[in-house]
Amino acid sequence: MMHWLASEAALRLVAFLSVLAALAAFELWSPRLARPELAGALKTRRWLTNLSLVVLSTVLLRLFLPGAAVGTALLAAERGWGLFNLVTVPPLLAGIASFVVLDFAVWLEHLASHKVPLLWRIHRVHHADTGFDVTTGLRFHPLEIVISMIWKVAVVAALGAPAVAVVVFEVVLNATSMFNHSNIGIPEHVDRWLRRLLVTPDMHRVHHSTFHDETDSNYGFNLPVWDRLFRTYRAQPRAGHEAMAIGLEQWRDERPGRVGWSLALPFAESPPDVKDRVR
Repeated sequence: MMHWLASEAALRLVAFLSVLAALAAFELWSPRLARPELAGALKTRRWLTNLSLVVLSTVLLRLFLPGAAVGTALLAAERGWGLFNLVTVPPLLAGIASFVVLDFAVWLEHLASHKVPLLWRIHRVHHADTGFDVTTGLRFHPLEIVISMIWKVAVVAALGAPAVAVVVFEVVLNATSMFNHSNIGIPEHVDRWLRRLLVTPDMHRVHHSTFHDETDSNYGFNLPVWDRLFRTYRAQPRAGHEAMAIGLEQWRDERPGRVGWSLALPFAESPPDVKDRVR
């Protein structure tokens, strides 16, 4: 198992670095929006903070959940746990079904992180970013990453998901999170077609609006079907992408660009004159 996990970790690292580098280059070559927070010193500060958060989250996971979802899949197969280890299903079908169910589970978790006050306190670290680029897709509080992994581990164990399907899902989820937060220019007609198959940056950017009703939409990271099915899909922001305000209204200053502030945010109180997004 340890050899399998080491290979999986190496694969995920190579995929992560490759996608990050490709999207960062694409943002420089063909940016979707030109904003102050996406250039110069502000961008550098944001990138250092967002990348620091993903490094801290990765270290925390390796310390406390070293096997994580893939290790759980291997253990479930060895001990016969979960649906697909109890019933005879073609491996390809089990893999596809596991991928789809895991994607829905992540969508559901994201929805809960906006509706449950305790989870929102942690998740708002992600939304506090006043910029929207490839590193925003990596900006999650380490506590949220651990909670998310515990949830995925439970789903993997219940499904008896094939380990290969879990690896594919994790690689794709990480890549699409960076993609749909990226500041890349996609022609409008291509975006209209692509968002029927995959969550695009223009689709997910709406979710990072300061308007509560827009933040309560487009929860998907990968497959867009769940937002359409549960009527949380919103095509465009009311102010347009160029003019929309991104982030959290109560913290639209330089503080979200600080690592220490971002780590402490779940434990901080909102200003009394600002209504929290959770209703």
